[in-house]
Amino acid sequence: MKKFLVGLTISLGAVAMAHAAGDPNAGQAKAQVCAACHGGNGVGIAPTFPNLAGQNASYLAKQIREIRDGVRSVPQMAGMVDHFSDQDALDVAAYFSQLPANLGQADPALAEKGRNLYRAGDLAKGIPACTACHSPTGQGNAPAAYPALSGQHPAYTVTQLKNFRSGERSNDPNNMMRIIANKMSDSEMEAVADFVSGLHGKSE
Repeated sequence: MKKFLVGLTISLGAVAMAHAAGDPNAGQAKAQVCAACHGGNGVGIAPTFPNLAGQNASYLAKQIREIRDGVRSVPQMAGMVDHFSDQDALDVAAYFSQLPANLGQADPALAEKGRNLYRAGDLAKGIPACTACHSPTGQGNAPAAYPALSGQHPAYTVTQLKNFRSGERSNDPNNMMRIIANKMSDSEMEAVADFVSGLHGKSE
C-alpha cells in the first residue's frame, strides 16, 4: 500500500506539471490529423472511435505519449502520433479538453443496473464504485489523469473494459482497471458503459 501511494504521488505531480504546459491554440492546428476518426468537434465519427471533446487534458496527453511510445497498442492509430513531441501531445490534449463534451443517451433498460454499479459497485464481487476514480458526475479526476467517462460511446467503453480484462490494454496505474475489469461480466460492462454515456456530467 505504501509503495502504491508513493507511486501515485509521484505520477500525480508529473501529470500536474505537464497539464499546465498545454497550449490549446497551438493544439488546434496539430489536431487536424485527428479529425478523420475523432471528428472535427472531437466526437468520434463511429462508436469504435472515442470522443475526445471535454476529456481531461492530463489523461489525453498520457494516452498520446503512451500510444506513440508503444506502451498502449492501438492499431488504428499506427503512425498517427509517431512524430508528436511531448509538447505536441500536451497541446493537442489541451485543445480537445476545452471543446464541449458529447451528450449521449442512456438506454432506460440498462439504466438501473448501470447506475447501481457506477455509484455503489458490487461488494460481493469486490467491484468498487466507479465514482471513486471517475467522480459521481463522470468527469474523472484530472490531477490523477483518470478519464472522464460522461458522454463516451458505450461500444468504446465496453471495448476498453474488455481489453483491460484480457490484458490487451495494460497502461492503467498499478493494474487498477485490469483488477476491476477481471471481476466484471460482459453484461455489467455494457450496463455501466451505457449509463455513463448518458450521464452528461451531472449526478443522476
